[in-house]
Amino acid sequence: MRILTVGAGAIGGYFGGRLLEKGEDVTFLVREKRKQQLVQDGLSVESIHGNMKIANPKIITAGEKAEEFDVILLSTKAYHLQGAIEDIRTYVSEKTVILPLLNGIAHMDALIEAFGEEKVLGGLCFIETTLDENGKVIQTSPVHDFVFGERSGEKTERILKLQQAFSGTKANFRLSDHIEQEMWHKYLFISTLSGVTSLFRSPIGPIREQGYGLATVKEVLKEASAVMRSIGAPLAEGIEEAQVQKVNEIGYEMKSSLQRDMEKQQPIEADHFFGYLLEKAKDLSLEAPVIAAVYSNLKVYEKNSL
Repeated sequence: MRILTVGAGAIGGYFGGRLLEKGEDVTFLVREKRKQQLVQDGLSVESIHGNMKIANPKIITAGEKAEEFDVILLSTKAYHLQGAIEDIRTYVSEKTVILPLLNGIAHMDALIEAFGEEKVLGGLCFIETTLDENGKVIQTSPVHDFVFGERSGEKTERILKLQQAFSGTKANFRLSDHIEQEMWHKYLFISTLSGVTSLFRSPIGPIREQGYGLATVKEVLKEASAVMRSIGAPLAEGIEEAQVQKVNEIGYEMKSSLQRDMEKQQPIEADHFFGYLLEKAKDLSLEAPVIAAVYSNLKVYEKNSL
């Protein structure tokens, strides 16, 4: 199976590297700067699950000719999505499927509009990983999960072929029968965690110790889940309570990736996470004042810092 991984950054570099390590046919679609790093140093991954160094990985830049791909793994940030869509158009053949790993849901509409319902699978990942200053992928936690599936939940021939290609790697690739629900559940959790940690400028531990902080966590969950349920999201019963418990169990010093991006003065996914929810809330005449405060905080950051 021929696999195109869009980007060789923290997520694409890690999972693409694990597939390469297993022996799968993986090509990375990268920008010129990243290409130079990979040509010079190869793809390096430092992980608690085992380090790897892959010399001379297959690399293309946008517009270069390549043979047909069976699957395109898309793990860009939301603010790079439209550029990525244009970059991959030439590589999407009749047999190609697209497997996105972005957080949130708004990207699904954009991908379906660009490539059609049948081309787009569901996907998500759970992993703590980053690139160091030299382009090495640093993966630091026990969790390195890649979840995928047909959005219908069917066990199609193509999804079973993907499952076979992904099996036997040193990462946890898992086929889901309920990928859309799992995507919405992650969206709810990530929106809550990134919303409160960016609002309070703090890891989650001190927030949940403070009475009003934990109340804010619960209110974001309540507002976000109300919007999601109102637009037909397949949230499980009791998911709000389960995610409060999850927030209480995660590490004291845990920060969201959005918060870390703010600390580095980097672009953020404010519109993808919170602007999307507020648009839906407005359409349905729903009140979401805490999400509005989170969003306003992020937009002020964008205006003052970017």
